[in-house]
Amino acid sequence: MKLSESWGKRLLSGIIEFDHTSKNFPGALRPAVDAVTLDVQEGHLVVLLGPSGCGKTTLMKMVNRLYEPTGGQIRVGGTEIHRLKVTELRRKIGYVIQQVGLFPHLRINKNIGVVPKMLGWDKTRIEKRVDELLELVGLPPQEYRNRYPGQLSGGQQQRVGLARALAADPSIMLMDEPFAAIDNITRTRLQDELIRIQRTVRKTILFVTHDVEEAIKLADEIVIMETGKVIQYDSPLNILTRPANEFVARLTGANDVLRRLSLQTVGSIMQPAVENNRNFQQVPQDADLRDALALLLSSQQEELTVVDGQSQPVGRLTLDLLRQQTRPADVSSTSTVTAES
Repeated sequence: MKLSESWGKRLLSGIIEFDHTSKNFPGALRPAVDAVTLDVQEGHLVVLLGPSGCGKTTLMKMVNRLYEPTGGQIRVGGTEIHRLKVTELRRKIGYVIQQVGLFPHLRINKNIGVVPKMLGWDKTRIEKRVDELLELVGLPPQEYRNRYPGQLSGGQQQRVGLARALAADPSIMLMDEPFAAIDNITRTRLQDELIRIQRTVRKTILFVTHDVEEAIKLADEIVIMETGKVIQYDSPLNILTRPANEFVARLTGANDVLRRLSLQTVGSIMQPAVENNRNFQQVPQDADLRDALALLLSSQQEELTVVDGQSQPVGRLTLDLLRQQTRPADVSSTSTVTAES
């Protein structure tokens, strides 16, 4: 079997492995990325988060060889990236950037269909996929497929950029501040669409952002970086409740009580239901604690009745239970680079 054929199958695993990966730019006083070792699991959305110059974008750009590593290895789907032709590697990985980078002389349908055409898809399949993706990102195909990028707003162009990255249904996507230049309403919608896509098809995504709220909303795990090193790699909840050090606590606002409550569900802390005659307000067990607190305060009751999807009582939530979740974050004395499942 030729390498290109095996690559197409092996990439379906979607695992990205960094093995002591480094990047040194000529003349720089320190490595941009300094011996990073971590695994991005199949189907996980992992956010790279940190201050400007921490190395998060450089680390991501080495995956599709926009930057070449100067040390260590990167494996995608079990294959070391330098065993592949760079053009083949990039066609197999979706890539979304803040600047969009649409071809100004091509209509929107042609922009979205660039990679599928390179992969040999027939015209009917490409056109069907273009229409599906335009609908997905909120741009009616009949109105937008034949326009040129210059006829679209910045937010609309960003939606097309996302559609183009999804066109060939890649198992891996790299997203570099993709929603940073979009208005808040559109940004929220695209974040929600990305979450929905993940729940449906579970792509492996590396997502760079400087926005802590965006990271917490989207991520399965977050990589916190500083001066080229990984300081902590963990779930959003663990990072907020057990930050590795003061740097992580300050960066993520770990002591922001409402932020922490938004990551926990009612069902995760509820007590068993008890027999009583009180008619307490009901709250779904999959609601987050931030919404539950608001409901508890507005109801002026001492507790809430927790219900399942069929509105059957399954537990109780009291104000005392919520108070226990608002203790200051426990700053760890040592950092971790192992993401917990």
